[in-house]
Amino acid sequence: MKAVTKVRGKKAKIDTSELTLEEKLLGIDRVTKVVKGGRHLRFRASVVVGDGQGHVGFGLAKAAAVPEAVRKAGTVAKKRVIEVPIKGGTIPHEILAKFGASKILLKPAAPGTGLIVGSAARAILELAGIKDAIGKSFGGPSKINVAKATIVALSNLRKSEEAANQPALTDVTAGEAQKGKVDETE
Repeated sequence: MKAVTKVRGKKAKIDTSELTLEEKLLGIDRVTKVVKGGRHLRFRASVVVGDGQGHVGFGLAKAAAVPEAVRKAGTVAKKRVIEVPIKGGTIPHEILAKFGASKILLKPAAPGTGLIVGSAARAILELAGIKDAIGKSFGGPSKINVAKATIVALSNLRKSEEAANQPALTDVTAGEAQKGKVDETE
C-alpha cells in the first residue's frame, strides 16, 4: 500500500459556527530562537477540535504567553475543520498516510475494540467521533507530524459508497495489473 501524502480532491469548506466543537490540547512546547541580543523565548501550542460526529481539525500556533498560544491554535484548528466519513463507529477502509518523517496506518476495527493508537492520533480520532480503530505509527515520533499525518489520512478516506464504485488493487502492483501478468492460480 502506498502512503498518501496530500489531500486528494476538493474538500468543501465547513462552517464551524453551527457546530459545537470541543477543544483538546495536544501539547505545549517552549521554543527559542537565538538572535543577536540573546534567546527569544516563545510557546508553541497544538490543539485539536472536534464535535464527535465526523468533524475534526488540528491547529498549531506560537505566542509569547501560553494562553495566547492556545487561543491562537484553537482558532487555526477551527478554520481547518474537515469532515470524516464514519461507518458504524469506525473508519470505512484501511489507509496509510505520511507527513514529514511520520507515517500512520489506520485500520477499521470491530465494535467494542476501542481506539488502539498513539496519543496524538487517539485525540484526533476521539474528537472525530471514531470509537473503534486500530492504528500504528511508523517513522518519526514527532507528535505534530503524527497528528498532521492522521489528519491527511482522515481527509483522504472515501465514503463506503465511493469505495464500492472504485475497484481496489490488492497484493498486485498497478504495473503488473495493467500488463496482465497476474497469476490467479495461487
